[in-house]
Amino acid sequence: MTRWGLIGASTIAHEWVIDAIRAVGGEIVSVMSTSAERGRAYAGDHKIARAVTTLGELVDDPSVDAVYISTTNELHRDQALAAAKAGKHILCEKPLATSLDDARAMVRAARDAGVVMATNHHLRGAATHRAMRDAIAAGRIGRPLAARICHAGLLPAHLQGWRLDKPEAGGGVILDITVHDTDALRFVLGDDPVEVVAFGQASGMAKGGLEDAAMGAMRFRSGLIAQFHDGFTTPYAVTGFEVHGSEGSLIGRNCMIQKPGGSVTLRTAAGEEELTIEHRNLYETTLLAFDAAIAGTGTPLCTGEDGVWSLATGLAVVEAARTGSAVKVAPGL
Repeated sequence: MTRWGLIGASTIAHEWVIDAIRAVGGEIVSVMSTSAERGRAYAGDHKIARAVTTLGELVDDPSVDAVYISTTNELHRDQALAAAKAGKHILCEKPLATSLDDARAMVRAARDAGVVMATNHHLRGAATHRAMRDAIAAGRIGRPLAARICHAGLLPAHLQGWRLDKPEAGGGVILDITVHDTDALRFVLGDDPVEVVAFGQASGMAKGGLEDAAMGAMRFRSGLIAQFHDGFTTPYAVTGFEVHGSEGSLIGRNCMIQKPGGSVTLRTAAGEEELTIEHRNLYETTLLAFDAAIAGTGTPLCTGEDGVWSLATGLAVVEAARTGSAVKVAPGL
């Protein structure tokens, strides 16, 4: 059983991660919030034994085996470094940091300390994406040539805070959503992006020079080109993930989501086939892999190195949208 400390009394932990930790047999022993009042209320609401106000109190607690970091992005580096120094395993929200140097430092610190580090890109746990990955690996669409993702929707009112008005915290749709697209593409395709082009849109929801929607394309090592549309502003959009190959196409619908769901259709010369999907909670899948990595019997579903890749691509998309130029992706692991 993994005993967890939560760094951040966050909405995502409240809505998804706390229940998933407990569902796979973990225990949450402590939560850290810089607001004592918020921390006490959060601990009470979630039946967590201890609430603390400083990072040291949490990471130096011998009853904590692993930490889940879900604070705003500019805080991740120092929190991960402190956790690694204290010998705690680390599951960190995406993006890992707001700069590549910080993200690389986090990965190095975990590696040097001999602790497991994972990035919480939940879409790797989606049964739809795993079915698509397996179909591609089995050669069912031939050579992958193109992909397309629609990951646009309406940002819920209770999340319309720092994502819309704090550039220093990594706000904006690209570092919030496009990094997920990148990781999903890398996971499904087994390929890496090398160059991006993009346009950002500020339609009135975001402030401070941030974008609330973006469209663009990524070129991958294999030559495959992937389109993406990400947004906070479109309440009636349907998420989707398509991969088109020389011998067939995979059409995923309602699949770029946090809850289990969605479908995948395989189209070939033989006709259309609905792939068998065995849906499961995405976060539970992530946590089971994390526990296996701690036990030495597996690897994280999404490693710290994978998190560096998605951040590098997201930052390249930010730069491409800013300059109107094609930008190379350079994770520099």
